[in-house]
Parts: sequence; C-alpha cells; structure tokens
Amino acid sequence: MLPPVPSRLGLLLLLLCPAHVGGLWWAVGSPLVMDPTSICRKARRLAGRQAELCQAEPEVVAELARGARLGVRECQFQFRFRRWNCSSHSKAFGRVLQQDIRETAFVFAITAAGASHAVTQACSMGELLQCGCQAPRGRAPPRPSGLLGTPGPPGPTGSPDASAAWEWGGCGDDVDFGDEKSRLFMDAQHKRGRGDIRALVQLHNNEAGRLAVRSHTRTECKCHGLSGSCALRTCWQKLPPFREVGARLLERFHGASRVMGTNDGKALLPAVRTLKPPGRADLLYAADSPDFCAPNRRTGSPGTRGRACNSSAPDLSGCDLLCCGRGHRQESVQLEENCLCRFHWCCVVQCHRCRVRKELSLCL
Repeated sequence: MLPPVPSRLGLLLLLLCPAHVGGLWWAVGSPLVMDPTSICRKARRLAGRQAELCQAEPEVVAELARGARLGVRECQFQFRFRRWNCSSHSKAFGRVLQQDIRETAFVFAITAAGASHAVTQACSMGELLQCGCQAPRGRAPPRPSGLLGTPGPPGPTGSPDASAAWEWGGCGDDVDFGDEKSRLFMDAQHKRGRGDIRALVQLHNNEAGRLAVRSHTRTECKCHGLSGSCALRTCWQKLPPFREVGARLLERFHGASRVMGTNDGKALLPAVRTLKPPGRADLLYAADSPDFCAPNRRTGSPGTRGRACNSSAPDLSGCDLLCCGRGHRQESVQLEENCLCRFHWCCVVQCHRCRVRKELSLCL
C-alpha cells in the first residue's frame, strides 16, 4: 500500500505555495510566492534533513523555492500547446500529480532540475555563503567551439605541449553543490521501501531532471594575448540555459518508459519485457494518462474548452487535436502590446502601448 499522498507532495507545497502545508503542494490556486521565512516557520511539518536544512540554511531553501517555481514556469512553456498545459492555478493540479503518469514524471523532473539550477546559479553569483565558484579541475578543458586559433588541450606529460597555454579560471558553476541541495531537500520524503513503486519512480525522475542540468554543462573560454592572439586560454564550466534543460526533458517526456515493480518491489522493470531497461536520463511512469479533453474532478483534467488553438496547424497546437474533435469558433479580441520601442542611452528601452485587434480560434 502506498503512503498517503500528502506526505509525498507536502514538501513541494512548502516551496511553491503560501498555505495548506499539510495538503497537496499544487492544490492551492495562488501565485507561487512563498518566502523563506514562511517556509522555515512551517518546517515543523517536515522531518529529518529537510527540517535541519530549513532551520540552518534558510537562504538555500529560498533558492530551492525559486528553482521549483522556475521549473513550474518552464513546464507551462513546454506544455503550452498540450491538452494539459501545466497550469498551477487550479486545485485540480494536485489531483493530476497523484497519478504516476507521464505528465507527473515531467513535473517532478523539471522542478528538481530547477532547484539544482537555481542553487548552482546563486553560488556563482555570490548570493550564498555556503558555496562559491567551482574548484579548479585537474584535466584540460576541451577545445571550445567557435574559438579560432585556440590551442588544444596539453599533450602527454613530458611532451613539448605538456604546458599548453590554458588554465581553469573565471567562475565555474558548482553543479555538485546544487545537485546536493536539490537531492537533500527534494528526495528526502521518498523512502525506498518494499512495494513502494511510486517512490522509486519519483526518485528516478528527480534524478533524471538533475542529470539534464549536469550532463549539459558547457565549457566556455576566454582568450588572452597581444593583438587578439590566444596565447592563454582561461576556461570555466557554465550551466546550460534552463530553456534548453526544459527542451531536453520534453524530449524525454515524449520517449518516457512505462515501468512496473519487480516481485520484491525493490526495483523497476519495463512494463513490456521485450524492451530494454530505461537509462538514468529517461523519464518513467506507471499508468496511462487521461486524454484531458473534458473536465474530470477525479483525474484533475480541466478540459480544453475555451483554449486558444491554431486552426491551420496539424500538430498538437492545432484545433483538431487540442479541441478533441469538438470544433472551434472564431472570436475577435482587442489586446494591448508593446510598440514603437526605442533604445535610450544608457541602457533603457521605452515602448508605447498599442491596441491591436486579433482573431482567435477557441475550442468549443
């Protein structure tokens, strides 16, 4: 028997919502604006390492909260054309996350990735006393793309190139620290127990999200030398833009693997035995998703009635798919948008607000 859902989702409620600590973390239809003081004041509802981190390092918890909100916004961007668009402004959101479906896998992965990304970035910006820039590495950086004339990595010890003109420098992003805090706080509620398939699936998806950040850090270098030469190259590790993280996790979402538990409930297997076991970067789910076409209180589906669609697109954003075959109507609306923008030295862009009329296609 699975543990009660509130014990699993109450943690992220602390990070994302300003009330209902003991309930579902998505169940509050309010802006995601919880400050660290409020989080830590309610830490008595947490236990173990989470409570310790909240009490000892509230500024880290603030970054974890910021990262979780970053993950939600990215989910909403990546799912903006899907029938379920990751809207967090409904209590039905919590019901969606009680199901071990593809959408839930993406949400847990993207919020764990956001937590790691935000903490790592705060370290590099000097906003946390507990961490800073990444420690220099012993190996040579790879040749960065786009730097013409840049010397490659040093050759074998004793060769003329053994002291090649490169060094680790700058302020590298300390992904290790970000991963550690994300794992410490986001995974602590999930205990690997006999028959607890949900915990295994969610822990895997959390780690897949963090891996989407870690495995795509890039090496950036700056050349130093007279007259534009590259006599010395200083290199550092840099986080990928979070939009790229979201896009890669969306690809994993499309190729997510359905799994089931082993007989002893301590491991996961592909639901189709002929398929190879999923990798560490893959997203996992254990149940099929509802179609999200019509409102359903049990599944949390808000339906797609009234959603804007593209009447000429054949893909998911098209009216045929998004409206589930119900058809659509045209509506003329008046919107305000920026126009006549000008750049003023230095460094402000000022725009007028213009009213424009647009034709929208809305699902019936």
